[in-house]
Amino acid sequence: MIKVIQIKSEIGSTKRQKRTLEALGIKKMHNPVELEETPQVLGMVHKVQHLVKVEKN
Repeated sequence: MIKVIQIKSEIGSTKRQKRTLEALGIKKMHNPVELEETPQVLGMVHKVQHLVKVEKN
């Protein structure tokens, strides 16, 4: 399991990056979301790595 936290605003990012944050289940900044560490999730996190912080549990 990994914990994904949005640390930077999505304002100014592309629509694709905004949809990726939505697909990860992130609704608000600084609100942690716990996800399974699958290749699909890691790929999405990599695409928005400049907007999020990742912690391993």
